[in-house]
Amino acid sequence: MASNHSSTKRRATRVRRQLRKVAGDRPRLSIHRSSKNIYAQVIDDTKGVTVAAASTLEKDLRGDLKTGADSAAAAAVGKLVAERAVKAGVKEVVFDRGAFIYHGRVKALADAAREGGLNF
Repeated sequence: MASNHSSTKRRATRVRRQLRKVAGDRPRLSIHRSSKNIYAQVIDDTKGVTVAAASTLEKDLRGDLKTGADSAAAAAVGKLVAERAVKAGVKEVVFDRGAFIYHGRVKALADAAREGGLNF
């Protein structure tokens, strides 16, 4: 039986493989969700650089949030990363959920990023 880590890694690889087929030249909005925080970054894979990033560990977000592990925190991170990406000139992205199910905090981050001006 495969360990939990290897199945998670395999699932993330499968999602990223599908993204490469449809992405074209669009950067990807990659997220990571831990038990206490959520992280998001817009990555330009053709150049290999991070265009914009945000997480619940940032000082300006930590003061406003009750915790970094709820949907409100994810929405705040989504809005912030969208603002930074639009400021950097990125409007079209591909959403990379990694191995995480599109539900709960992941969905809240994605919806907030769409409201913030990103199209995916």
